[in-house]
Amino acid sequence: MTDPSPISGLHAATADLDPPLAAVDLAALRANATDLVRRARGVPVRVASKSVRCRAVLEEVLGKDLTAKDGFAGIMGYSLAEAIWLVREGARDVLLGYPTTDRAGLAELAADETLRDAITLMVDDVDQLALIRAALGTDSVHPRICIDVDASLRIGPLHLGVRRSPIRTPEQASALAAAAVRRGFDVVGVMTYEAQIAGLPDTNPAVRLVKKVSAAEILRRRRQVLDAVRSEIGELEIVNSGGTGSIEISITDPDVSEVTAGSGLYLPTLFDGYRNLAPRPAMYFVMPVLRRPADGIATVFAGGYIASGPAGATRVPKPVWPKGLKLIGTEGAGEVQTPLTGADGLAIGDRVWFRHAKAGELCERFPVLHLVENETRTTVPTYRGEGQCFG
Repeated sequence: MTDPSPISGLHAATADLDPPLAAVDLAALRANATDLVRRARGVPVRVASKSVRCRAVLEEVLGKDLTAKDGFAGIMGYSLAEAIWLVREGARDVLLGYPTTDRAGLAELAADETLRDAITLMVDDVDQLALIRAALGTDSVHPRICIDVDASLRIGPLHLGVRRSPIRTPEQASALAAAAVRRGFDVVGVMTYEAQIAGLPDTNPAVRLVKKVSAAEILRRRRQVLDAVRSEIGELEIVNSGGTGSIEISITDPDVSEVTAGSGLYLPTLFDGYRNLAPRPAMYFVMPVLRRPADGIATVFAGGYIASGPAGATRVPKPVWPKGLKLIGTEGAGEVQTPLTGADGLAIGDRVWFRHAKAGELCERFPVLHLVENETRTTVPTYRGEGQCFG
């Protein structure tokens, strides 16, 4: 087999291990982290933990205390149970990216001042306030909350973006803030996530036009929302916006106090079409060749790690080395085996390196990550490897 450059260091550092395995190029990860901070131009970057799902990588970016380092500050968590676990491990600033109905977790929050100080809950509905208050079991604690405001673009009946918050107008946001204050909540922030900007590659002029129109619309509407909320509760600690694909757009608003990014650390295949991102993948997984069922075809073990989102070609893993390998359209990436064409040079026991379509989701498949720097390997547990599964 020939040198698998540009991943020769990963290949050499893991040569004594039997695949399946997942590896991270630490130099690429650090360069990606530096690039995210550069793009944010002094605005703190909050790390989206769902796109990382490995505490050691979070520590690499945020420092051992999981708090702040080199332009990064705080974590955006994806579940209350995860946030509680991270705070128990030292984190002191976790903003939930989504509402929670975890009654046991809320009861734990009510009983622990450290958790209440460190965790900010996300809300977008008065019914969520009622559920949270009932689960807390007391009126004497005042949880920190952030209001999620819909940032999708609507043109007539057309909805461009994700279906998240029902809160869209300044009047709706201020009414929810007022209701939260009446119920004893501490409203500290507003979030807008422009998925139709952050989550779409710059593949053609039509997409770029949608992004431009959407950026102007949310800039105008976010200012109106913030004015309305501030009129009810005063200044806000947090005005969160954006994702890996939309940092440059988010920071044009002087009201935005922080941006969120996570996928940009690993740079999975869904981000290959972004003009503002350096083509620097950091995470890979490796599968062994099990069969040679026909000339030009090799079958590797497992590999069917399909990313979330709309089912289709963009959600399947991509074989990247040896070059020239492709999935077979009639089988795709399989649960227990994946046949590949273009495999004339492969033999039983050889390795095939893949990239996943999304970032942290790959960590749900592996108990450890092998972090590689200068062909030196450090093995660290993923969330799964630490016995954690947060949905």
